[in-house]
Parts: sequence; structure tokens; C-alpha cells
Amino acid sequence: MNDSEIARLKAEAAQAAAEAAAAKAAAAQAALDAALATAPAQAAEAEDAPADDAAPATTEPRPVEAASSESSDDVVPDQAPPAEPAAAQAVPDPSPQASPEPPSGSDPAYAAQVRAGYTFSSPALPVGTYLDTQSGGEPAPVAGLEVGIPLSLLNRHALVAGATGTGKTRTLQLLAEGLSAAGVPVFLSDVKGDLTGLAEPGSTSERLEARTASTGQAWQAQSFPLELFTLGGAQASQPGAIAGTPIRTTITDFGPILLSRVLGLNDTQASALQLVFHWADAQGLALLDLKDLRSVVDYLTNSDAGKAELKTIGGVSAATAGVILREIAALEAAGGEAFFGEPALDVRDLMRTSSDGRGLISALELADIQSQGTLFSTFLMWLLAELFETLPEVGDPDKPTMVFFFDEAHLLFAGASKAFLEAVVRTVRLIRSKGVGIVFITQSPTDVPEEVLAQLGSRIQHALRAHTPADAANLKKAVSTFPTSPLDLSQVLTSLGTGQAVVSVLDEKGRPAPVAPVVVNAPAAVMGPAQESTVAQVLNASALAPKYASPVDNESAYELLAARVEADARAVEAARAEEEAAKERAKAEAAAQKAAQKEAAQRQKEAERLEREAAKEAERRQREAERTAQRRQREVEKTIGSVGRQITRELTRTLLGTLRRR
Repeated sequence: MNDSEIARLKAEAAQAAAEAAAAKAAAAQAALDAALATAPAQAAEAEDAPADDAAPATTEPRPVEAASSESSDDVVPDQAPPAEPAAAQAVPDPSPQASPEPPSGSDPAYAAQVRAGYTFSSPALPVGTYLDTQSGGEPAPVAGLEVGIPLSLLNRHALVAGATGTGKTRTLQLLAEGLSAAGVPVFLSDVKGDLTGLAEPGSTSERLEARTASTGQAWQAQSFPLELFTLGGAQASQPGAIAGTPIRTTITDFGPILLSRVLGLNDTQASALQLVFHWADAQGLALLDLKDLRSVVDYLTNSDAGKAELKTIGGVSAATAGVILREIAALEAAGGEAFFGEPALDVRDLMRTSSDGRGLISALELADIQSQGTLFSTFLMWLLAELFETLPEVGDPDKPTMVFFFDEAHLLFAGASKAFLEAVVRTVRLIRSKGVGIVFITQSPTDVPEEVLAQLGSRIQHALRAHTPADAANLKKAVSTFPTSPLDLSQVLTSLGTGQAVVSVLDEKGRPAPVAPVVVNAPAAVMGPAQESTVAQVLNASALAPKYASPVDNESAYELLAARVEADARAVEAARAEEEAAKERAKAEAAAQKAAQKEAAQRQKEAERLEREAAKEAERRQREAERTAQRRQREVEKTIGSVGRQITRELTRTLLGTLRRR
């Protein structure tokens, strides 16, 4: 038996199970009708009971991993396996012993279950009117059966998804209007530039009247308090851009993880950037703008003093520093320098309400989302992080402190590093305790990582397309993220029209409510750009423009390092001059010493000469004395000899004379 035959048998078994379940459901509905007829006073109680009893088994989310592992050879993969779980969502017999049974394809019991599941004791944010897709004919709204999201659970976050052109932006506008009317401040990004219409009341038309008549919506034109922002005023010079109040932040507040995401750095380069931030913080150097960061990187990697400083905390290679500097230069060239600086936004300025108690809608105008998508989405992530750091713990309030709409959410996660995703998941998980709700808007739930998707309590899924195998796979994954239900969501999601969606929310007890197709309510304001005069009026009435309009360049790392480099240069010059002077002194001393040595040598030579001359003179004198003595000796001897001879003659003469006389 081949795989196709096995799949056919599975499909036949599933069909038989569904028919049996339908028969049981018909019997259960008959019993319910009989009970309602005999006990009218208990009708409401009988209607509420199925939702409370069935919810634990009904709305258990289908594991994503299990769905993704279904065999592609199964003919009806979304029908056969969940045959038994689907039965758990049927309205049960009013008898205590009765067990929940699944509704049939045309059974109105599911509408009753939806009504019970979306009847809340606390205020709710209206989304739309239940769309009956099970009657067998053309899907039609059930007038008066409203589907909404409990305000108290909006800080559990939400997802608005759907293919291009299915009405996501209008749903975003509707939710923002409802939150503002409830006194909840809203922050949203206006990617397409057509949400300025919130400042103008809408106008009726035959099409709108027909729509509201079919859904039972009590529509009334209304405008809403609006504040327009731009990122650093960077878009003001672009054609069609709105010169809203600039939003800026400092490099220090933005932090190395988010900045690494903007610069596209790898893990090694991101670690080096964190090291740079650490050193700047330890030195008391404020990183306000990109030139501050560039000056710090350049100082640490190119100056002798900076290299010595860097060695004390770890090194950064020249190649890594070069990459960081090049990416900073590229960001500056793309206009990124306008996003960083002072005055930095105080996020508490986004938490305002109007004089009539309605929440302020802060709209960030993004005129260049295609070329700066990563920067814009990361900047929005910074705003969330700032809200988390600034706001106090509030627990579970009756309504959120603020709701943050994150449009084009796929730009935030595409190509993100592990550290960045961890930071996003941590913020999404913990910020609910600050009363802040996040609504991600994207084309497909698969654009959002599973770690983030698991934190989203409410989902509004517009139509999805399955034109390609990849689309079909994404559709299957999207269906697997919804709680189990008797609805064929693969068929429903691909057949929804513009302005229609499938809703799944948490009830007041934190349990998933029944999955409900809806016709989304029509917004009360203009669905498109406002008139130029209205935009100008909004800009002129801004209470924040005087505070943030003009940039301020305070003393920061750039100036401090420039002064340090100049001082180092002066010190080096002074050291060089002192070294030259020392050399001159040493040279002079050496010359003097040499001269003294020469003079001493000359004196020594002169003394030796004099000594020699004295010795010679003494020797001459000695010789002279000796010659004189010898001469005198000779003279004496001569004299003595002469005298002796004379005496001898005299004696002889005397003696001889005497003798003669005798």
C-alpha cells in the first residue's frame, strides 16, 4: 500500500469521524434548545457554561513543533489529526453528565460559543463583528456579535499579521483609536504616511453605511489627539516628508548591543564595541553622537596614550577598529548623525493624555523605511527598552499604561544576532509588568521568532496567500500557531477578504478564547493622509516641539578627547623641547668638560715642560756647579801645587842655602 492510498484512507476515516461528531453535536444542540425552551431564566447561564467548561480543552495551543512535523503526504493534515480535540469545543449538553461535543458545519452553536467566549466583565477593545464562515454559503457577519480584546490583557501583547493589502494598517488605526478613546497613550510608526488621518474625523459613504448596517457597528466620525514625530528630523528635507518633533537619543543611552545591530557588526566586533563603551564610561566621557564614538575609537586605537590605556582592559585589533570606524562613517553618510544627539527624548512625554481624558497618539513618521529599515526598527526597540527602564512596576492594571505598535516587525528580526534577539525577548517578556503592551505588525507570524511569538496573547490574522510552495508552508505554520478549533483555518485564512481577519485572544482568566473570524470595524477617523492644513495645525499645536526642535551640542567625548589630545601634544612638545634643552646642556657640559680636560692637559704639559726645564736647569746648574767645583778644585789644587812647589823651593833653597854656608 503506497503513501497516497494511506493518506486517502486517513481522509476517509477523518470524514467519518467528522460526520459522527456532527450527529452528536446535533443531538447536543437539540438538548440545549429543549433546555432553553423549558428554562428561559437559565438561558444565559446555559450559554456561558460551554465557554467555561470547554475552554481548558478547547483552546490549548497546538504546538508549533508538532505542526511542522506533519507529513506532507497527508491529504487533509489539518483535519484528520485534530478530530478529537475539535470535539472539545462543542457546546455541551446542559446536563452535568454531558460531555462537550463538536458542532456541525452549519451548527450555530459555535457562534454561541464565540459570544460566550468574548463576553467580558471588564472593558474590551472592539475589533470587529463575528463572521460566520460555517453556514455553507457566503460568509456573513452576525450583527451584534462583537469580538474584542480585554483591555486588562493588552499588556500580554498582540500580533497583527496578513498579506499586503489585506487591511493591517486600518486594523492598526482602529486599535489605536479604541485605545485613545479608553484613555491609553499610543505610540505607532507611520510607515506608509497615511495615519495622519487620525487627526481628522472620517466621512460617511454608501459603502460605509452598508458595511456598518451589515455588522451592526455604531459608527460615528471622530478625530483623535495626535503628536507627529520624526527620527532626529532627518526626513524633514525629503519630498513629502513631515517635519514632526524630532526624536533623538544619545549613543550612551542607545547602548552597544543595539548599535552593533545598526552597524551590522559580527560578534567579535560587537564585543570590541562594548569594550569601547566600557572604557568611555570609566573615563567619564559622554557618548552623545556619532562623532563622539568615532573619536573614542580613533583615540584608543591610533594614539600612543590610547593604546596604552587599551592594553589595561584588553586589546582591539586594527582590523576590528577599522571595520567599526568604516560602519560609523557609512551611518553618518546615510544621515544617521541626525538620530543621535541631544536633547534626548524623555519617554514620559509619550505618556500624555488630552484635556478630555483621551490617550495621546504619538505617530513616528518614517519616510525612508526601505533604506534605513534596520535603523528604524532598532530605534523603536530602544524606545521599548527606555520605557522598561523608566516606568515603574504596575502589575496587572485594568488597562495598559501604554500600547506600542511595532510596524514592519520583520525588519527588527531579519539577520539579528543572538545577543540582540535575547535583548528583544527579555524586553518583551518583562515589559508587561510595567503595563506596556506591544502590538507587532507584519505580513506573516513566521516573521517573528518563536521566543517572541510565545509571548503574544492576542492575534489578529488577516488573509494569507498560498500561491507558492513557500506560501503554503508559511500558511501551515501560521495555522499551527492558533488554538485548536472546528474551523478549517487553512481555508478560512486564504478566503478572507480585505478588512476581514481571524481573531484569537486571551479571556479574563488568561485562557485562549474561541478562534473567531471577524469583519474588522471601520475606523472613526480618516483612513488615509490628513489634509496639509490639518497636519500644519497638529505641528503648530505641538507641546513638545519647543523642547526638542533645536539640537544641542554639549561638551562630550569629542571635545574632551580633543582637549586631551591637545594637552598630550603640548606635553609631548614640552618633553621634546626639554629633551632638546637637555641635549644642548649635555653638549655644552661635554664641551666644557672637554675644554677643561684640554686645558688641564695643557697645564699638565706645561707643568711637565716646566718640570723638565727645571730639571734640566737643575741638572745644568748641577753640572755647572760641578764644573765650578772641579775648576775650583783644580785651581785649589793648582794653587796648592804652586804653593807647595814654592814652599818646597823655599825649603829646598833654605835647606840648600844652609848647607852651603856650612
